[in-house]
Amino acid sequence: MTSAPRPRTTTRDPEELGRRLTAWLDRHLPGAHVTGLAVPGSNGMSSETLLFDLDHPDAPVRGCALRLAADPAAYTVFPVYDMARQHRVMRLVGEHTDIPVPRVLWLEEDPEPLGAPFFVMARAEGRVPPDVMPYTYEGNWLHAATDDERALLEAESVSVLARLHDQFPAKEAEFLLPDGPGTPLRRHVDAQRAYYAWVVDGLAPSPLIESAFDWLEAHWPADEGPAVLGWGDARIGNIVYDGFVPAAVLDWEMAACVPREVDLGWAVYLHRFFQDLTVGFGQPGLPGFLRRDAVERRYAELTGHTPRDMEFHTLYAALRHAIVMLRIAYRQARFGEVEVPADPDGLILHHATLAAMVRGSYW
Repeated sequence: MTSAPRPRTTTRDPEELGRRLTAWLDRHLPGAHVTGLAVPGSNGMSSETLLFDLDHPDAPVRGCALRLAADPAAYTVFPVYDMARQHRVMRLVGEHTDIPVPRVLWLEEDPEPLGAPFFVMARAEGRVPPDVMPYTYEGNWLHAATDDERALLEAESVSVLARLHDQFPAKEAEFLLPDGPGTPLRRHVDAQRAYYAWVVDGLAPSPLIESAFDWLEAHWPADEGPAVLGWGDARIGNIVYDGFVPAAVLDWEMAACVPREVDLGWAVYLHRFFQDLTVGFGQPGLPGFLRRDAVERRYAELTGHTPRDMEFHTLYAALRHAIVMLRIAYRQARFGEVEVPADPDGLILHHATLAAMVRGSYW
């Protein structure tokens, strides 16, 4: 983990983006100047983020963040980037809940100005638990915090999910349902199967991922529960914190109409992903943080809904993450950053965890 190359996150030229952004803004806010344009070092491998300040007396905000669909030339992580969908979700969450979601400003669906669709939102100030190196490693603000401070951050973060699921009108989330028959959970899983087929098209498939899909079918919940608006990428690395309290909830591109447990399973598993990696590299990590039992208990206290079938939903989260990891690994191979092994399961960083879940020996 410490020696592997950081995957390439963009093929774009920031200076060229800045010039094109200035030209675009001049049509919406004549005379505006873009200053302090920056590409965050933590920029992800999916949609990209640009930070800038807006200098104009009539500017709605000064600090801005621009969310830009992935460059089609960069071997994208996902097949489709629907920026209008993300923009709509964030606007609706802001209207219907008290979740601290950034104010969305402008949406541009025409790819011509910057090479891909994008939207602009108000920039949130604060700090984010790092992914590289993960917050479970020593040397960052969350790891250095006290147990009480981490307990506060955990409780407040679970509260974000509880309030989102309880406050957002479920009917308003139905536009996120994938096409096809079946319940919201069935449609979501079928969409993941289609995504996996896209990832391995013309490449070696993953026996582990396919066995995990088989496990899901054999352990399908008897009662899926009602669907709600799911955040999608529900993890603390997508929250900006003021101290240890959420100041902004980010990254809604995976939002979905799903049972509550899909978000809970993702939140629990993504922490375990970092924790397991950290232990594997000889550090204790944060073993008392974001424990599955504590997350489930806190969520039940806040909502009155006791999470169920969590083995199913944490395995489903690990499976979904495995598909993303496989795509990223094939992307790295495309750019000459890694070599593809004979066993494609070796490209999945957490393959041992997913295999243990399928065997029933993880929890």
